[in-house]
Amino acid sequence: MQLKVGDKIPNFKVKDTNGNDFDSQEMIGQKPLVIYFYPKDNTPGCTVQACGFRDQYEDFTDLGAEVIGISSDSVESHQKFTQQFRLPFTLLSDSDKKIRKLFGVPPDWFGILPGRATYVVDKAGTIIMIFDSVKAEQHIQKALEAIKTLK
Repeated sequence: MQLKVGDKIPNFKVKDTNGNDFDSQEMIGQKPLVIYFYPKDNTPGCTVQACGFRDQYEDFTDLGAEVIGISSDSVESHQKFTQQFRLPFTLLSDSDKKIRKLFGVPPDWFGILPGRATYVVDKAGTIIMIFDSVKAEQHIQKALEAIKTLK
C-alpha cells in the first residue's frame, strides 16, 4: 500500500550512517523532514541526487528541515558514500527493505530496480508532498519548493 499526501509517516527503527539506532518517532514534532529513497550508493544517478541534496543542504536547514536518505545498502556502504562525497545528512540502512515497503515506494524500470521517491513531511509527521521520478536531479528542487510552503 502506497502512502499518500495527508498520511502520517509510519513508525520505523533502523541503523543510521554511524550504526546508531534511528527512531522515526523521535523526529516527529521536531522539524520538517525530507525523506528520500534511492536505489544504491555510488551509482551515477544516486550520487547526483545525494550531491544535489548536499549542495543545497544549507537551504533545507535554513528553512528548519532535515534531509534523510534511505537505501538498502549496509551501514558500511553508507559510511563510505558519506565520506567520499562529504554528505552532511543522515543515511539510513534499510537492508531488509521494510521501510521501503511501509512507505509503498514503487519499483523502477519494470520492477528491476528499487524505486526513487522523495517524501516531504511537516513537523507533525504528515506527508505534504511525494515526488516519484527516476530523474534524480529533480528531487532536490521539488523537495525545496515543498519545504518553502511550510514557512
